[in-house]
Amino acid sequence: MAAILNRRVLVLNQSYEPLMVIGARRAIILLLSEKVESLENYREMIHSVYLSMPLPSVIKLKEYARIRRKEIVLSRKNILKRDNHTCQYCGKKSVPMTIDHIISRNKGGQDSWDNLVAACVPCNTKKGNHSLRYIQMDLSKTPRKPTMILHLQKFVKQFQSSWRPYLFMQESN
Repeated sequence: MAAILNRRVLVLNQSYEPLMVIGARRAIILLLSEKVESLENYREMIHSVYLSMPLPSVIKLKEYARIRRKEIVLSRKNILKRDNHTCQYCGKKSVPMTIDHIISRNKGGQDSWDNLVAACVPCNTKKGNHSLRYIQMDLSKTPRKPTMILHLQKFVKQFQSSWRPYLFMQESN
């Protein structure tokens, strides 16, 4: 039962704008306090002495909430998520993944979304503190700060296909 309550739930504003991802426990509390309505459910059911209800997957606020967008935190975890745990130099997915500065710190490179990429250990070692032009390496794509929608799309797992229409994603076959 505890594992079921750790499931993730997509929260939409009254206007169906994706806001955030929360835990199922919090979503159930919001449902019981009648602050949200459930749009999509998982297959599992939640049972108590007095109540039995489906586990929510997507919920929508009943009243519009004016929310100032928080910036997506620049962190190792979020850079790896943005780059799909894939080396941006060779395209391989490897287990020990590092974060590389495109322009190294000793040459004035900053810690920013535009200067940090995921890299496998061999590529990061090969590049060292050299420039890409000097070492003749290329990036598979230009790094950018992810938008909130792209950030939320990374939370979608195979069993959360009900989230796809709300996050502007193609249906998977």
